[in-house]
Amino acid sequence: MFFQKSPEAIGSIEYLLVGLGNPGKEYEGTRHNTGFMAIDKIADDAGVKLDRLKFKGLCTSATFGGKKVLLLKPSTFMNLSGQSVTEAMRFYKLPPEKVIVLFDDISLPCGHLRIRRKGSDGGHNGMKNILYLSGSDQFPRIKIGVGKKPNPQWDLADWVLSHFSTDEMKLMDESTKNAAAAAALMVNDKIDEAMNRYNG
Repeated sequence: MFFQKSPEAIGSIEYLLVGLGNPGKEYEGTRHNTGFMAIDKIADDAGVKLDRLKFKGLCTSATFGGKKVLLLKPSTFMNLSGQSVTEAMRFYKLPPEKVIVLFDDISLPCGHLRIRRKGSDGGHNGMKNILYLSGSDQFPRIKIGVGKKPNPQWDLADWVLSHFSTDEMKLMDESTKNAAAAAALMVNDKIDEAMNRYNG
């Protein structure tokens, strides 16, 4: 277990862990909701539920290595993720460097992770909105591979909103576990170790 349950009354939030996705049953298990899947894995490990409605999303708190973190799943739909993220950042007075974003990446095979200290949105609409509303690109991120389009003619929206196959889900289960482990290292200021261990 990397994260532990954290009583809300103790300490102040030092990190924000954000998983990107779309709310609603119809989007569960789709490629675009991989960020939600990773945050759910972290919450499960910590024995907490994302059941607080705040910051235009579902959230809860947990701790790692004595550091208190807020887990957040924006409910604004992917393209407006920044509304939720920047509201939480303002409330807790957190700089972008203390906000770790987990989201899907179609350029990576299923099961692969790519951890970065900062960077552009890479064409991801959720990150694009976060960077736009915050005015910064200094967000550490964990990109979780969901596979490339099998056919170049496929519509990108149709692909990212498609569901994983049974074999792909086995790979995604492993990658979300690794994403949770990487996030725990990053919260403990060990991003280099996280990159060395999980990138690839």
